[in-house]
Amino acid sequence: MSYIICKDVAFAYENQIVVSGLSFQVDAGDYLCIIGENGTGKTTLMKGLLGLKKPYRGTIVTGDGLKSAEIGYVPQQDAVQRDFPASVYEVVLSGCLNSRGMKPGFGAEEKKRALGNMELLNISGLKNKSFQDLSGGQRQRVLLARSLCATKRLLLLDEPVTGLDPVAAEEFYGVLDALNGKHRITIIMISHDIREAVEHADHILHLSHGGYYFGTTQDYEKSSLGKKFLGGLTDA
Repeated sequence: MSYIICKDVAFAYENQIVVSGLSFQVDAGDYLCIIGENGTGKTTLMKGLLGLKKPYRGTIVTGDGLKSAEIGYVPQQDAVQRDFPASVYEVVLSGCLNSRGMKPGFGAEEKKRALGNMELLNISGLKNKSFQDLSGGQRQRVLLARSLCATKRLLLLDEPVTGLDPVAAEEFYGVLDALNGKHRITIIMISHDIREAVEHADHILHLSHGGYYFGTTQDYEKSSLGKKFLGGLTDA
């Protein structure tokens, strides 16, 4: 079943079209990487998938009963996040807010879910540490655990390894591989690293100023666009 279907989507930013004629779908269990040069609309598209920005043209619909509150999101790290004055447990638990609705506080089920996701990501030992005292790799695991409290179905990540050292980045990719392969969580991730995207994802959406590619990773590697950006021949 398809979780997200985009049909002839266009987005405008500051009255300029940045994405146009975009059609693709994301099915349950997919691992999609969105790649492309700066200014091609990757982050704008992510906002559209999250329901934070309406398409200038076309439609984005969710299927298989997916609700917006069931989408987990890991944003790019910024100074506000790094300096957030809360414990690791508090940050992870806050991922349950959407499922609480108007109910005050957190119940036993939400607390159990938070602790379970911390164990899943091997950060239980950081429970009482301050979020702002963590390393970059640890912070990303905490934010990922937080997003898993919001979903068991679909994760959206915006360049999650930016600023991480190579070892931490590779460990984080390994975590995502396990979530997708073992736990069947669907992943949509923006990445600036095309080679890593090809190594880990099973589908590629490559946005460019001259159009876009959408398809399997295997077919992308054979395409003219894939060969160009992966350093191979430019002929199809």
